Order: sequence, then structure tokens, then C-alpha cells
Amino acid sequence: MGAVMGTESQTERAAVVATLRAAGCVAAEEEAALLVARADGDDGRLADLVARRTRGEPLAWLVGSVTFCGEAVRVDQGVYVPRSQSEPLARAAAARLPDDGLAIDLCTGTGALAVVLARRHPSARVLATEIDPVAAACARANGVEVFEGDLAAGLPAEVAGRADVVVSVVPYVPTHAMALLPRDVVTYEPRLALDGGADGTDVLARAVAAAAALLHVGGWVLLEVGGDQDRRLAPVFARHGFGAIDERRDAEGDLRGLIATLG
Repeated sequence: MGAVMGTESQTERAAVVATLRAAGCVAAEEEAALLVARADGDDGRLADLVARRTRGEPLAWLVGSVTFCGEAVRVDQGVYVPRSQSEPLARAAAARLPDDGLAIDLCTGTGALAVVLARRHPSARVLATEIDPVAAACARANGVEVFEGDLAAGLPAEVAGRADVVVSVVPYVPTHAMALLPRDVVTYEPRLALDGGADGTDVLARAVAAAAALLHVGGWVLLEVGGDQDRRLAPVFARHGFGAIDERRDAEGDLRGLIATLG
């Protein structure tokens, strides 16, 4: 009986793999395994999950979580999905946070970066902000202390000038480039978490100003960026009292992050 059930299970999974592959999913086998596990033997539920995935709905929404820097992070439907490209930024922030320090994650989304900081430094205080109430609720479900508001607006006044680290993945895609994003991203993920204005720096520039008000002298700001936004943001960093900017690039040489110290 067990051998028969095993064969049926393998056949079912193979069918899911074939469907996902035909829909253009590049990691069809891995995705199929996750969807089959999520369905937990319910054929109707599996069919629904597969159909939603082939239409482009984010896998993380369907399975309810994503692994980020080795940590399981809950991802609710409608919330921006943390990307692996953000993991180096999270690790760099964790490396700069004292064990008993204060870190603030602006525009936290699911709370993924805050989760990494808190789990790497359990004695530190890690706060986060989020303007979208759906995302804020998701971050709270991940154990993050979230204050709702635009950038630093909702934070308690007493944290001003005390933070050791401010980290953020704010919306930074230029408006004209939104149409160039993958179809499923444009169709499903919240534009609020992606569109950064004409050149992508509208929120980034405000995040630099917010970080300057939150950090103590010698504290670090770490921001995810792209394109030529290092050049566009250089005068903003200087105007707010930050020193030399450390650029972080990926294996292909593309700009991924900016790190600077206040003072």
C-alpha cells in the first residue's frame, strides 16, 4: 500500500512540475515540492495553488513564507516579498549592530531585515516602521516591533539620535522602469513598495534625512539602491552629515547598496 501511495505521490508531483514548467517557472521542481507540501494531501487545494502560481501569484504568498538569511519569514498575501538580493544588506547591518544596540528598519514590509537583526542580536532593541497596515500586521506576526507611519514618522521621540543602525529597502524603482519589471511583480506585488518616483530616489532621499535624525554620530545607514542612484544620492548624504559612502555591488557589478556613517 505504501509503495502504491508513494507512486501516486510521485505522479502527482511530476504533473505539478510539468504544469509549472510549461507556465515558465524556472525552479519548477522546487516550487512543486513546496506547493504539494502546502496542499497537505488536499487535491482541490493543490489544484488551486498550482493555478494561482501559473497565473503569476508570488510563490511566497501561496506557501505563506520565505527563507531569508536562513530565517523563516512569514509572507502574507498582498505584502512585498523579500528578495535574496537584500540578504547582503541585512548581513551588513547585523555586522554593525552592537549586541545591546538599537536598530531601526524603515519600510520594513514583512519585517525580514528586522527579523535577521533581532535573531542575530537578541539583546539589542530592533524597531521597524511601515506605512501599509497589511504589511505592518505581517511584520508583527513575525515578531517585529512595528510603528505605523511614513518612514520615521511613527517612531517614539526618544529614539531620535540614539540608533546605531538604520537599514531600509524603500521603494526605489524609477516610475518609467516599473513596466520593465516581471509581469507577475507588476500584476501582484504592491506598487507602494516598488515605485520610487521619477528617478527612483524620492523615498531614498527622505530615508537618508530620516536616518540622519535617528542615528548617533558614528551610527550607520544602509540602503538598498540600484542603477546610478549612488551618484544621485551623494549630495543628499553630504547635506545630512554623512561621510564617505561605501558602495555594495553584486557579482555582475550592479549597484545594490549604499552604506555610510554619520559624522
